[in-house]
Amino acid sequence: MAKSGIPESLRTALERLAAVDRLLVALDFDGVVSPIAERAEQARPLPETAAAVAELAGLPRTWTAFVSGRSLASLVEVASPDRRTLLIGSHGAEVRLDGEERPLALDPDQRHALEALHVAFTEVAAEAPGTWVEEKPAGRVLHTRQADTEVGAAAVVAARDKLTARKDIFLKDGKQVLEGSVVHATKGEGLAFLRQVTEADAILFAGDDVTDEDGFLALKSDDVGIKVGDGETAAGHRVGAPEDIADSMTLLARLRRAHLTSKMST
Repeated sequence: MAKSGIPESLRTALERLAAVDRLLVALDFDGVVSPIAERAEQARPLPETAAAVAELAGLPRTWTAFVSGRSLASLVEVASPDRRTLLIGSHGAEVRLDGEERPLALDPDQRHALEALHVAFTEVAAEAPGTWVEEKPAGRVLHTRQADTEVGAAAVVAARDKLTARKDIFLKDGKQVLEGSVVHATKGEGLAFLRQVTEADAILFAGDDVTDEDGFLALKSDDVGIKVGDGETAAGHRVGAPEDIADSMTLLARLRRAHLTSKMST
């Protein structure tokens, strides 16, 4: 794992980002803005990160976003974002722009698939102590963090076995979770959408989970990807913990404000 703090290469990248004309700062929530919590509803943003995101959101030609696998309702509840922060929930299936949500509508086939997904995950969780199922508008999440390692691993296998023949349910492995959705959406698609909406010249995206790799792969040469924690990644930079993201966002906000102030005075 990277040492605590901001690597020099990342500092250089942040200095470059601070000087672009239109900047989008997009962050995964759990494990990035907030340390990982035992229960999803217990997660909260680090105060330093929340303050830096709010400062960035208030700067000209600068946009902030949370890009999360959480449902939009869950993300709003734990992150308490202001209206300026753009939100991508359920890996891109749900969107909130300028405080207005774009409702997710499932067709009859998707609703039937969601029922099958719910049955499969709840049946597995009932037989696997310590596991539980989170409900989302377009999916379900089988959480195994509180289960014994062997019990959790077996539950994931059992859930996959129940759904392996279904072509209308999309499964994704995450950190001690198995996510199922009836809508095919990725964080890469979510970032592409935000790039189009903001017309950003460059994007910073930070994530910690396997599902964030879709986001890193969607980045372009002028963008900056930051992986939080261990594991293989397509991101160009790595930090050790959410506290390092807090330091990085605080630095970026200071650099961005200084650049914009200097530009206005010339």
